[in-house]
Amino acid sequence: MINVLINGCNGKMGQELAKQIENKEGFSILCGYDKIDTGDNKFPVYTKIEAIKETPDIIIDFSVPEATFKILEYALDKKVPVVIATTGFSDEELSKINEFSKQIPIFRSANMSYEINLMAKIVSSLAPLLSDSDIEIVETHHNRKIDAPSGTAILLADAINEKLDNSMTYEYNRHSKREKRSKKEIGIHSIRGGNVVGKHTVTFFSQDETFEITHDVSSRSVFAKGAIKAAEFLVHKDPGMYNMNDLI
Repeated sequence: MINVLINGCNGKMGQELAKQIENKEGFSILCGYDKIDTGDNKFPVYTKIEAIKETPDIIIDFSVPEATFKILEYALDKKVPVVIATTGFSDEELSKINEFSKQIPIFRSANMSYEINLMAKIVSSLAPLLSDSDIEIVETHHNRKIDAPSGTAILLADAINEKLDNSMTYEYNRHSKREKRSKKEIGIHSIRGGNVVGKHTVTFFSQDETFEITHDVSSRSVFAKGAIKAAEFLVHKDPGMYNMNDLI
């Protein structure tokens, strides 16, 4: 049995994760951590790290960057692997996470969907074949999402850029610019509205043709199931940084 601590257990993804774990053979929710205890959960919920009595086999983190680092300190002290599904980290914060991974196993992905990571592989393989195209990425999410652009949009852009020898720059806002589009840029655009779980489109614009690939998520269960797969993969690994490519 793999006993899980859910970081961010009262959020929408934390609640979805709890539901999926309850139906997953070989997994059990040991406890949760969040800023408040709503009293609605079937498992113990702690609002202070130092109050956590149990030691889990693994931590799955669906929270915000500040809460991620709190749980990483706990994980380091207890030598517990961590699956990080939180997004919105700065470059400095990502560097800190890498430092933690030298002492504990960490699995981090901007998106826990298998298919979105497959999409990243596909668009990156297309980029050299469509090297004369203008590349634009549009991401759409619900109106409660805090970070923009999404971590997944950056994941897709990075996958493309890597195959183009990191020669591209990212353009997030053309509002203040009065100049034509550069061939060496990837446009990244964010749309927020309603209850959209997550939609990402990568478009290659050539002179006479348009090639477009879209991934659209209709249920948050996709991300929860992916995080559980990541936990199953990570639980007995040595310290280090792992991602969806390792799982795939």
